Amino acid sequence: MDEIDTQLIKLTQDGIPFTHAPFAYIAKELGISEEEIVARFENLQQNGVIRRFGASIGHRAIGITANAMCTWNVPDDKVEEVGAIMAGFTEVTHCYERPRYPDWSYNLFTMVHSYTREDCEKVAREISKATGISDYSLLFSEREFKKTGARL
Repeated sequence: MDEIDTQLIKLTQDGIPFTHAPFAYIAKELGISEEEIVARFENLQQNGVIRRFGASIGHRAIGITANAMCTWNVPDDKVEEVGAIMAGFTEVTHCYERPRYPDWSYNLFTMVHSYTREDCEKVAREISKATGISDYSLLFSEREFKKTGARL
């Protein structure tokens, strides 16, 4: 990484403009072409400096305010199989295996976003039916404090 790469990341880490030429302003700021910006992002990704470059929708801004962390008690020998099924649901945005604790038997976590709590509950029931896992709990978000990725 050189200084231009560092500046490129700093200029884009909080988002890029939603326009037909999203890199035009950044190219002007850095004194390079838009094509070079794309090439630098590709290089940073190939070298493992950044994992991905993608778009993120502010789900609360468009009315998706019911968010449930679904916690599942999945037999350890079924985590891979069941996790793949759960992750395949379009309503699931995150799917993680976590360690169990003496007072917490849940080891697989899925995040579901929807317009209503009832919709989240329905998705959980559908996941339960598809996987045969009936021991689960829903933890609904009450308030969002921060949502950002890693920063330079």
